[in-house]
Amino acid sequence: MEQAATISAGVMSPSARRKGFLAAIMIMAMSAVGPGFITQTATFTAKLGAAFAFAILASVIIDFVVQLNIWRVVTITKMRASEVANEAIPGSGYLLAVLVMVGGLFFNIGNIAGAGLGLNALMNVDPKIGGALAALVAIGIFLSKRAGIAMDRVVLAAGIVKLVLVVYACIAAAPPVGQAFHETFAPSKISFATITTIVGGTVGGYITYAGAHRLLDKGAVGIENLPAANRAALTGILVTGVMRYILFLGILGVVATGTVLDISGKTANPAGQAFLASCGAIGYRIFGAVFLASAMTSIIGAGYTSVSFLSAFKKDITERGRNIATVVFIGFSLICFILLKTTPAAMLVFVGGLNGLVLPIGLSIFLYAAYACKHLMGGYRYPRWLLVAGVLVCLVTWYMAYKSIGPIFAFLSM
Repeated sequence: MEQAATISAGVMSPSARRKGFLAAIMIMAMSAVGPGFITQTATFTAKLGAAFAFAILASVIIDFVVQLNIWRVVTITKMRASEVANEAIPGSGYLLAVLVMVGGLFFNIGNIAGAGLGLNALMNVDPKIGGALAALVAIGIFLSKRAGIAMDRVVLAAGIVKLVLVVYACIAAAPPVGQAFHETFAPSKISFATITTIVGGTVGGYITYAGAHRLLDKGAVGIENLPAANRAALTGILVTGVMRYILFLGILGVVATGTVLDISGKTANPAGQAFLASCGAIGYRIFGAVFLASAMTSIIGAGYTSVSFLSAFKKDITERGRNIATVVFIGFSLICFILLKTTPAAMLVFVGGLNGLVLPIGLSIFLYAAYACKHLMGGYRYPRWLLVAGVLVCLVTWYMAYKSIGPIFAFLSM
């Protein structure tokens, strides 16, 4: 069982350790490039053109600092995020757990809607039926006797499919790579609102902890595994950044030809339009497959990571108990998807705002634990450069949180 592996992390075989790191890398990377990010990329590329490359670079840098700090603390303490928080600041773990689980629920409703949209584009299936089918497949994964292995394999397979199809679409679009590279480091215009939105949707909420918690469940933690965990975190960030940039280039290639993407209205589908324009009729099918793969990995990632925070309230929950709780979580998300009249777009705006709050709260607690809680870190000397970088990013994310309050109140007043 995975919990047993956590206890005996130091005696893992090299093969089991590699599989653990691969599982953590993929769930982090694929959760960070979900249907929301694909839609946002198409929307912001249509608005900013090549200058959007700088926003992607900024999100990757922030991701780098956040993930290295989170993975390092979890690896050293061998504790889940909510448990670290409660030990560092009593009671804060409960707040963090509630924020992550609520945000994960709303995100999952949007993910299920994204799966419905993907199946509709791929096979002309009704979006409601498509979303339900995707949720039921995810439920089936967590009901299986080897749920952990099934989850890792599905995420890996979906990630490979997504990468291959996005690369194909990018090549077909023939983007202006030179201009994009120049704008990455010397943008003609900078939109802080865009950076805030992208960071909230790709680093905030449950996504911050997905890889670290998977690493913990696989048992690849402890001071002896720290160098390999750091390499895994860097690999995950690299995979995420490459996926984001290739997707951006594919859409930029369409926009650069003068094609105007419709980004107005709640039913607009700019990403689908971009794939259609670059690859013809088959492009829309490719979009459907990419969107479906992204939604499936995000449904799994959101369900798994959100439920992992239940340890704040029940520390002795078994692996089977977590899987059943994940089934309930995804099932409830599906019911909400079917019954709620609020559009997925509106919910994703709300979740983006909520994630903008979760990220600085969690990061602040982790930095405090790393600096001040010597009993948690076991005497480990935390790198000063990483701590300083973490503080600087934390200040930036608190500013982003301030900017995120508006969407939250707007949603609650609907």
